Parts: sequence; structure tokens; C-alpha cells
Amino acid sequence: MPVLTVFTPTYNRAHTLPRTYESLCRQTCRDFEWLVIDDGSTDGTAALIKSWQEENKIPVRYIHKENGGLYTGYNTAYENIRTELNVCVDSDDYMPDDAVETIVKTWRVKGSDKYAGLLGLDFYTDGKPIGGYFPDNLTESHFLDLYVRKIHRGDSKPVYRSDLTRRYAPMTGFPGEKNFNPVYIALQIDNELPLLVLNKNLCYVEYQETDSMSKNIFAQYFNSPRSFSKMRRLEMTHSRSRLKNNLRVTAHYIATSLISRDKRFIADSPRRLMTILMLPFGTALYFYMKHKYNSER
Repeated sequence: MPVLTVFTPTYNRAHTLPRTYESLCRQTCRDFEWLVIDDGSTDGTAALIKSWQEENKIPVRYIHKENGGLYTGYNTAYENIRTELNVCVDSDDYMPDDAVETIVKTWRVKGSDKYAGLLGLDFYTDGKPIGGYFPDNLTESHFLDLYVRKIHRGDSKPVYRSDLTRRYAPMTGFPGEKNFNPVYIALQIDNELPLLVLNKNLCYVEYQETDSMSKNIFAQYFNSPRSFSKMRRLEMTHSRSRLKNNLRVTAHYIATSLISRDKRFIADSPRRLMTILMLPFGTALYFYMKHKYNSER
């Protein structure tokens, strides 16, 4: 059994998947398998994956499921991963040639049950780290600390122990809402254990202009408001959060609760007093989101 599963949730990305596949074929360490979760693609993805399975250059597992959104792809992956570690590489991203070797060697030497896994860097395709490198003296970190304590403001690449992702999966979303951010499980794990930090590139990232989760954020707020509210409630209770972050998160919680017309949002808030005090700011944020959403339609 390999040490690592590289899993890729995908939806109609047959035009970008070859780059991901080719990068995996170039890996200097083959102690991994590739798990592709197809979220109901209609662009020939199934035939493409089948051709790669027939090539047999690397182990490829393929699961086709009904379209349900990115987080359901993560749920399916976590349910089917059999290896000790796992890492998500999006269908428009790819790994440097030594990424698997870096992950496996580091975990064999330094890994233990004291850590949730590893944390490396995401790079732009031009070879620059997104948000710069980690501080040289940083050997471990909680995921939320990167943002809250301003350690690193760019994207990073977590590699998790599969026993932990199984423990917290599946993420439970809401009917009709597909934009539940998979970082929900990462935050739950982060409440428990830190990650070993690698100041190395584990993934090249190319942001898509139209269909990535980082785009059209205001439409997502209105398409999946209960999902965002659930995420904010979790972050409001996170042990690594600080007052400034809690105030920001509470304002977002209020705004998305107003979008979903949730009349119980104060009663259901894990920080009721803060929610009441932040009502003017959360309401103002709601109107700002509504304006931005309407202007983008």
C-alpha cells in the first residue's frame, strides 16, 4: 500500500487534467496513487481517465458521482482513501517533480501522532511562492495561525493524515447549496493538532477565470448562505482564533444569516453577545454583499 493518495475532485476539466496527470507521471517517488473524483462531468473526462488507466504509468483510481459540488468530491475522496496520508491537487493544478518524494521522506523522518500532517507551499506557475516563503524558523504551525497571526498570507498546501480526515468526514451541507468550502474539515483538524511545516513547493496553482471556487465569491454567498454561516460558526469557536478575527467572522456570520433569512441566527450563534454587538457591522456588510452581487449579475 502506498503512503500517499493524491486526490483530485474534478468537474468538466478534461482540458486541464492532462497537466495534472503528466506531473504525477514525472514524480521521482512512486509511493502514491492518484484518486480522481468526477463530479458528474460531461466533457469526456471518463474516457480520458480510462486511457490513462490503460497506459498504467501510475496507479489511477476513478470514481464518478452525481454532481453535488466540490465539498461532496472531498467527502467521496475521504471515504475511499486507503493510504496513511492524503493531499488534494485540484484539476487545474500540478505538482513539481519531487513533491511526492518530499512529502514521503519528510513524514517518514519527522511524522508522528503529534502532527495532523504536513504543510507546504503553493507556487504560481511562474515559479514564485504565493504569499512568499514561510519564516525560516517555523517548524510547525496550526493552519489558522497562518492567517490570524499573520505568519503567511498566501495559499499553502496541507497534507493530512487520513485517519483524521476520515474522523471528521463527511461534511454535511444543505440542499441546493454546492459552495460549502472543504476547508471546514481542515479547521476541525486544526483545532486538534498542528502541521509540520515544509518551506518547499508542493503544488503549482493556476487560478481559473470563470469556475474556480475563489471566483464569483458574492454569487456564492447568495447561492450558499447557510453553508457560509456554518463555516463562520465553526471559526468563531476555533481555539486558535483571536478577537480581531472573531469580530470579522461574526460580521460575516450575520451577513450570510441575513441572506438566508435565518431568524434564529442570534440564538444559534456560539458568541451571542458579540453577534448582538456586531449587528450594525454585519448588516452593513450584508448590504455591501447584496450590492456587489447585483452589480455582477
